Amino acid sequence: MKLGYKLAAEAYGPQELIRQAVRAEEVGYDFVEISDHYHPWLDNQGHSPFAWSVLAAIAARTERIGLVTGVTCPTFRYHPAIIAQAAATTALISGGRFTLGVGSGERLNEHVVGKPWPSATERQAMLREALEIIRLLWQGGYQSYDGRYLQLEDARVFDLPEELPRIAVAGGGPQAARLAGELGDGLFATDPDASLIEAFRGAGGNGPLYAEAPLAYAATEEEAAAHALETSRWALTGWKVMSELPNPVNFDAATATVREEDVKEQFACGPDVERHLATIRQFTDAGFDHVVTMNVGPDADAFLDFFGSELRPRLVG
Repeated sequence: MKLGYKLAAEAYGPQELIRQAVRAEEVGYDFVEISDHYHPWLDNQGHSPFAWSVLAAIAARTERIGLVTGVTCPTFRYHPAIIAQAAATTALISGGRFTLGVGSGERLNEHVVGKPWPSATERQAMLREALEIIRLLWQGGYQSYDGRYLQLEDARVFDLPEELPRIAVAGGGPQAARLAGELGDGLFATDPDASLIEAFRGAGGNGPLYAEAPLAYAATEEEAAAHALETSRWALTGWKVMSELPNPVNFDAATATVREEDVKEQFACGPDVERHLATIRQFTDAGFDHVVTMNVGPDADAFLDFFGSELRPRLVG
């Protein structure tokens, strides 16, 4: 099992994210995963730096820790040709430590370029074309592609690493999990759902299985839950809502009735190591082998210390 630290780009500025990544390497994490957003989920989170610049700086400041996008949408705000180039460059800068996590996106981030937001089925079809384009460009040479949704004309990525980055595809349902198995090298999920792994494997997938464990570390359960409610109640809306709302104000309105009790049901809140371990083990028991600790507590350094001294020894010992 590999353990990852979630760099919440909606909650911290770029310098702080870089600092946290360095500390994550120091306390023994195997990789860091960074969200790739244009907007935060809620205005009071207050940040959303450009993930690819942050990744480059982290690569330069660290030595062994893996880097993962969790996840990038290569179909609206970005064209897949740009992501093919960005991922190849990041792999080179990091010395082969980069994994490209991709998904069909959220309206929150992708509507900013003024394109219509299609159905989930159409977004999955677009993602399929994007993955085909990225794979095509990573073959080398000049390439063209004429799809239903996406086009490519005489494009070439000149700087390609000898070992190409792995692509992990987000799969919130069986259709997306099958796409991950067909065209990806790994699966990304947010629920401890073994059926997603089955769909991925059934479609030919045999790579790493990523999942995010919802944690909120603080000195007390109440402090952790209160902070999670203030900054991270959006996570309780579910993927069908999370992918459709256009702006932070909409998430604020959609979560106005969420209570601390609701947060405690989803997040492991407080300092109890057994509770955090139980949340993580939901995912490992389901079969996920790359588990990301997504801490939404108030003190990142306190959580990193807690991971290094309490969680990691119990998980890898």
